[in-house]
Amino acid sequence: MKPPSNPTDIAALLEVMAALRTPVGGCPWDLEQTFETIAPYTIEEAYEVADAITRHDLDDLREELGDLLLQVVYHARMAEEQGAFAFPDVVAAVVTKMVRRHPHVFGDEAGRMSPDEVKAAWERIKAEEKAERAARRGELPVQQPSLLSSVKTGQPALAHALALQQKAGTVGFDWNDPRAVLAKIREEADEIEAALDGGDAREIAAETGDLLFAVVNLARHAKVDPDMALRSASTKFERRFGYIEQELAKRGKALGAATLDEMEALWCEAKQAEKE
Repeated sequence: MKPPSNPTDIAALLEVMAALRTPVGGCPWDLEQTFETIAPYTIEEAYEVADAITRHDLDDLREELGDLLLQVVYHARMAEEQGAFAFPDVVAAVVTKMVRRHPHVFGDEAGRMSPDEVKAAWERIKAEEKAERAARRGELPVQQPSLLSSVKTGQPALAHALALQQKAGTVGFDWNDPRAVLAKIREEADEIEAALDGGDAREIAAETGDLLFAVVNLARHAKVDPDMALRSASTKFERRFGYIEQELAKRGKALGAATLDEMEALWCEAKQAEKE
């Protein structure tokens, strides 16, 4: 098969995916994939996009956005093969949704809504859409839905915790001072210590979860994105650990042969170098 003549056209990407999934002449690996096997790659590519943003690398961001777009096209192609929907249906659905959720831009209220009114309209329209989806599935409407029922459960754990806290905060169930959250973190740390003393694995896991939830709460009050903050910390860890590896290599010593004190000293050197 010949490659597409115009690689900047979205139709070219659709052609490439169709070719990869063609039973005769396609790619054996791509033909074996299903929604379930591709889903982890979809999540991974979304994280790669976030990583490029964290590193302020726009060249990488361009490439990673392409990889993420490929995931959308991949799922749409598999759905088309099953007769469920195709890529144009995906585009139509999101365009319709965005127009519907922005009456202050596309509707009768154009230019006449305050930020608070925009947010209220967004939540109301989302609730209407959810009710419509439930009706299509034949589900009975919930008489008194929980305030938290609108929070998506399929998010990564950090994002889910943050969304739950934000939603609860809309009705005043929240801390008033970041330092109060910090006190809660200390309390949770003490409870983990007690759980460690007790040796109950399930209790240790539960208390660790409580601590993580409290840390997310602190990040929210400090106006810090917890996911981005953790990614930044991980990048910093990789950088400093790489310094340890390089310095040990200069001394002709393998990682496994170095003592913890030696590695800790090099870690402190890396940390100090960053400050300078």
